[in-house]
Parts: sequence; structure tokens; C-alpha cells
Amino acid sequence: MTIESPTGEARRAPPQHDPYAALRARDYRLFLAGNFLSVVGYKMQVVAVGYEIYQRTGWPLALGLVGLVQIVPVLALALLAGHVADRFDRRNIILATMAVTALAAAGLAVVSLGSAPLWTLYALILVVAVARGFSQPARASLLPQLVDRAAFPNAVTWSTGAFQLAFVLGPALAGLLIAAFAHGPAIVYACHAAAALAFFALLAMVRRRPVTQSTEGLTLESLVAGARFVGRQKVMLAAITLDLFAVLLGGATALLPVYAKDILAVGPRGLGWMEAAPAAGAVVMALVIAHRPPMKKAGRAMLWSVAGFGVATIIFGLSRSFPLSLLMLLLTGALDNISVVIRHTLVQVLTPDEMRGRVSAINGMFIGASNELGAFESGLVASLFTSMAHDVLAYPSEAAVTFGTTFSVVSGGLGTLAVVGLLWLLAPDLLGYGRLAGHEPPVTDQ
Repeated sequence: MTIESPTGEARRAPPQHDPYAALRARDYRLFLAGNFLSVVGYKMQVVAVGYEIYQRTGWPLALGLVGLVQIVPVLALALLAGHVADRFDRRNIILATMAVTALAAAGLAVVSLGSAPLWTLYALILVVAVARGFSQPARASLLPQLVDRAAFPNAVTWSTGAFQLAFVLGPALAGLLIAAFAHGPAIVYACHAAAALAFFALLAMVRRRPVTQSTEGLTLESLVAGARFVGRQKVMLAAITLDLFAVLLGGATALLPVYAKDILAVGPRGLGWMEAAPAAGAVVMALVIAHRPPMKKAGRAMLWSVAGFGVATIIFGLSRSFPLSLLMLLLTGALDNISVVIRHTLVQVLTPDEMRGRVSAINGMFIGASNELGAFESGLVASLFTSMAHDVLAYPSEAAVTFGTTFSVVSGGLGTLAVVGLLWLLAPDLLGYGRLAGHEPPVTDQ
């Protein structure tokens, strides 16, 4: 289609934005559905593990240790997992990790029913974490093979939307099952096993495609190639770093069981809704992004969204109103999803296919560090300041827990704002990054 300019010259009209471009691909739909189910099951398990461990220990640091157990294999195996994703069939890697995940989740159900020692829970959580460590770079680097390059930003948007919708449904379902059944956690673990098997079945129907695979052997040079590539990409490095420190400092989700039981007193159902709230906000934001043209000032949008995430985290930490707390959690999810879409798109668009596994592994290290180490950091700070309030300030036990947990969340939100301020000053390439779908020059204020 052409239109006439004011000078009488014909010019081509800009192509109409298709919000459903990626969903028109069959293999992408299969992958999306399977990944959605597996994440629903995983998030159900996360809620059940947190609930069961806190019920058995009453110790905030025990929740933080869950994050530590999950991050160790992500960091230790990330470079190897990235190399494997670039050397072997990424589809087969995901199939294998889903089989291991299903077995480990079934083991958690057995352990929970038998009230086995706490270390057995941590051991099986570690097995799931190892499977996730190998799965993450394979999943991320498989996605660009399932859609046309022009539709890839749209695929990222729908994938993050489905991912976050799973974060809504998973915790809500887990909360309902835990509240309704005496052995609710065990039932939840069994659901996770079934979801992993469902992903296995759907992914098995995805067609294999010829891809450019790395021919490098397992050498130190090959293992660190992804890290060196990220280091040379200033925009990508800044975006990943922003996400790392923002969520590392500002993540409050590890302490939600404390808020549900001791601060807001809303029980397991309330815990489920709080766990689901950030994802609900992210789903709404994903729908908004999908139906809008690609962002024109993506770098600036990312920085503003993370700043808003920090403010919402501070308000949540101080809130003693359940509706206000839910609203702030909704906002954290919505704002975080903006940065997630931008970061994932940048990582895949700026990386050649034969490097995508290793670069995705580096990205996964940052994500894992921000989420899991963030959980450990939150639990550790809460525990330390709870002890200080009780032993030094002579607070009653319940008041000490409230003080320590609130301090952890609020100080983390303030730290997030500090990180945004530093990158605003020190990362001009990210601040000036323009249209998300392409490689345009930096934007400037008019």
C-alpha cells in the first residue's frame, strides 16, 4: 500500500503491527503451551516448599536457604549448560530435563507424605535446580528457531505473558490445595510432576530444524566465549546488570510466607494470592505491550520501570493493609515485565545463533543470581535484624519478626533505586537505546 506525501510523492505506508504474529506458528504454540504448564507446576511447588519449610521451622533464614540451594547449580553449571545448548539439540536437552524434573517432583511428594528429614526436601530441590540450570539456556535459545526474526519480539512478549500468567495460576492453585487438604504440599508436588510430563509430550511434537551449531570442543575458551561476548555488548551488559541488582536487592517474594503468617495474618490462601499478584500485574502489562508497536525508547523505559519497581517494593514493605500490599505486588510485576521483555529481546536479537546457548546461560546466571541469591539475601537480612530487634532492642518475638522482615524489604527497595540512579549516569548506551525491534541509533530528547 502506498500513500501520497504532502509534496505529491508516493511513499509506502508503514506495515501494520500484528499483535498475534508469533502465535500463528504451530511449533511456537506447542512450545508456549508446554512451557506454560511446566511453569505453573514449578510455581505451585515453590509455594508448597516455602509453606512446608516455614511451617516446620518457623525460621526466615530457612526460606532464604531454599534460594541458596537453587542458585548453586545455576552458577556452577551455567557455562557448561550454555556450551551443551550450543553443541547439541536444544529440544532434546529440554526433554531430558523435564523427565528429571518429573522424577524429582514425585520424590518431593513422597518425602512430604512421609515427613522425612528436612535435608531430603533440600536435596530434591537441588535436583530440580540442576535440571532447570540445563533447561534454561536451551529453552531461551530454542525460542528464536520457532518464529521468524520479525516476529521474535512479539514471541518474547507472549512468552513472558504466559510465563507470568503461570505465576498467577501456580501460586493461587497451590494456596487452594494446601488449604483444602491435610497433605496439600504433597499433592502440589505431584501436580508439578504431571506438568513436567505434559511439557515433555508437547515438546516432542515440535519439529526439528537445522540450526547453526557451535563446532567448538569443550575448552575453557569455549566456555567463557559467552561471557566475553556479553562484555563487548555494552547495551546488553547494562540491561542484564540492571536486572541483576534490582531484583537481588528489591525482591520481596522470598519473605511472603512471613507476611502471610505474622504480619498481614492472611494464612495460606492469602499467601497464594500474594505469590500470584506480581504475575497478574505482569500478564496485564504483557497484553498491553503485545498490542502496541515496538518501544521507541526501550532503554529509558527499562530504567523508569525498574525505578517504579523499587518504589512499589518500599510501599509493600511498609504496608499493613492486605489490599494495598496486593496492589503494590501487582505493580512490581507489571513494571518488572517491561524490563524482562526488553532484556530478553536484546539478548536474543543481538546474539548470533551459534552463541545463543552460551549467552543465554550468562543471562540465566544473572537471572538466577538476582532471584535466588536475592531470596537468600532477603532471608539473611530479615533474620539478622529480627535477632537484633529481639536481643538488643528487647522487642517481643512477633514484633521482632515484623521489624526484621520490614527492614529487609524496604532497604532492598531503596537499594534498587540507587542502582537505577547509578546506571542512569554510568550507562549512556542503555539510556539512549531506541527502537526495541531493531538496531537503531540512540534516541535523543526533542
